[in-house]
Amino acid sequence: MTDIEFLDLAERLLQTVEESCDRIDEDTDADIDAQRSGGMVTLTFPNRTQIVLNQQKPLHELWLATKSGGYHFKYQDGAWQDTKGAGELLVLLSREASAQAGMPLRFGA
Repeated sequence: MTDIEFLDLAERLLQTVEESCDRIDEDTDADIDAQRSGGMVTLTFPNRTQIVLNQQKPLHELWLATKSGGYHFKYQDGAWQDTKGAGELLVLLSREASAQAGMPLRFGA
């Protein structure tokens, strides 16, 4: 994968996360504050816990930091997959955000 391909795929994923937060805030009482700074999105929940998703350009990875731990994702077979087998990024993000928000949340299209 080239740097340009990585940046394009990573940007699409970050936009999906931001759009998901907007939809979640419209459809639920989750009240997630999504802040974007360059290649990083920080989700802040009403209980003040955070989830951080950021680009690691030199490695062509996305890193996800949650209350339960940290994860590294590479784009493989059409999806962002955890490098240690924890699964697909948006599925894991949905699970972690649900735990931190105390209600079921779904990230993705």
